[in-house]
Amino acid sequence: MENRNYDYDRVIQLDDERSASRRFIANVFSWMFLALGISAFFAYIFSHDASLLQLLVSPTGLTAFGKIVMFAPLAFVLVMSFGMNRISFPVLSLLFIVFAAVMGISLSFILLAFTASSVLGVFITTSAVFGIMAVAGYTTSQDLTKFGSLMMMGLIGIIIASVVNMWLASPGISQAITYIGVAVFVGLTAYKVQMLKRIGAGLEYGDASAKKLAVMGGMSLYLTFINLFLSLLRIFGGRRN
Repeated sequence: MENRNYDYDRVIQLDDERSASRRFIANVFSWMFLALGISAFFAYIFSHDASLLQLLVSPTGLTAFGKIVMFAPLAFVLVMSFGMNRISFPVLSLLFIVFAAVMGISLSFILLAFTASSVLGVFITTSAVFGIMAVAGYTTSQDLTKFGSLMMMGLIGIIIASVVNMWLASPGISQAITYIGVAVFVGLTAYKVQMLKRIGAGLEYGDASAKKLAVMGGMSLYLTFINLFLSLLRIFGGRRN
């Protein structure tokens, strides 16, 4: 009888964990989709409005505002990541929304370089690949921790190689970085979703820290999606003449 009670309690506990994990993941993806929508909106209006575009580009190159827009997303990521425990949830949410808007403005340069049809096609492809890997990461019983560590090492390698290639300007290295980047961001998608699933299972949904982690999780998946999209666009995107 005692063993039956214990097993019953375990079933209830596991069901609660699964339910909490599903709600947390749904919240994470809600933030991610919100960011993608905001970024798409700002990227579109800045790439199609000449007066707004002039705020970013002048006849001599990038304006001061254009340079700020290019580097501001990194500042937002650092502030949100290192200040998460000190920043209130409403402020963190506002920072996330502004971050997505600034990212969208910076992505408007992409829409100017590539044809609209190729951007749409690559976006659909990215969505399909991302969705498949997200489902794989959520449903697999295989522990992806070691795999994720390998992908993170690959990401660090890509960053270092990209910085070095800024001086070398080697097309071969640039192409290799792009192809490796696709593999790394595809792998990171599955790893991050599994990691977020486990985080959600250990949280009491509705707690302030859980809400903050959902925002940060949304930002993490958003950045993975955007980087996968940009890598695929470099390979399959059709440039304007």
